[in-house]
Amino acid sequence: MGTNQRRRPELAAFLRSRRARVTPADVGMPPGLRRRTPGLRREEVAQLSGVGVTWYTWLEQGRPINASAQVLDAVARTLRLEQPEREHLYHLAEVPYSPDPEAAAKAVGPEIQGIIDALDPHPAVVYNARYDILATNPAYRDLFFVPQIAALGVPNVLWTLFMVPDPVCPLMFRETELPVMVATLRSAYGRHVGEPAWEAFIRRLSAASPLFTELWESGNVAPPGPRVKTFRHQAVGELRMTSVSLSINGMPDCRIVAYTPDDEESRQRTARLRELREPLWPMEPMGPMGPMGPMEPKKPKVAPGTENPAL
Repeated sequence: MGTNQRRRPELAAFLRSRRARVTPADVGMPPGLRRRTPGLRREEVAQLSGVGVTWYTWLEQGRPINASAQVLDAVARTLRLEQPEREHLYHLAEVPYSPDPEAAAKAVGPEIQGIIDALDPHPAVVYNARYDILATNPAYRDLFFVPQIAALGVPNVLWTLFMVPDPVCPLMFRETELPVMVATLRSAYGRHVGEPAWEAFIRRLSAASPLFTELWESGNVAPPGPRVKTFRHQAVGELRMTSVSLSINGMPDCRIVAYTPDDEESRQRTARLRELREPLWPMEPMGPMGPMGPMEPKKPKVAPGTENPAL
């Protein structure tokens, strides 16, 4: 028996078991008469999902039919599937799975948030493979959240690095770093070809940045890996940091990226960032990404010899 033939009975059994646990009351329907099981009927699932009864019946019977991500999402909502169940449904139906950033951010629970918070004063962030920012610690916000970046309103690192002017970009030597980051994105894209969220992101960034288009069309690929990067901060000057990427159990498309000082001077300046935190930013949380809206920082205390009028 081939792989597809084994998947279909498993898909059928999974859908039947999920349907059986959802009662009419759960979805606001009257119980009705002559109901042999407490769960929903096939025709009720089809109606609530906005699909044909015959199509859903065939899907639940494991017949070889095509299912789109949009239709599977509708069925998953009707059956009240949790994120692991939704992902399982996609795999059984052989449809690429991609959780939306909001759902992924909710999946970054207190355990992961606690880990990156414990790394303070070292910056740490949780990304997905598309460089969406799912969680940050205070040190990361100290380094990256300046008004010009917050005003973009897009919690995505690649979008930020391609869109902000060079004088206000915290990352120095973008001409070296961006090709590597786009190659990493391209490598991950191979697992998500055709997924609406990915395709929309690539189209949007391509339309906004000719440089991104050029790098994307080069076709280069690279895995995530440790790198030494140089950042600049208005109050403390330049910081050389080593970035390390860590995988997260149960979140295969996400990773923790932590930054540690590469030399003693950067270590001292990183500690100084923490000392300046309260004068610099009113750290009021605004969702899982922290403060992302426009804000007016208090005037920072500038360390001698680190003045930068362009920032």
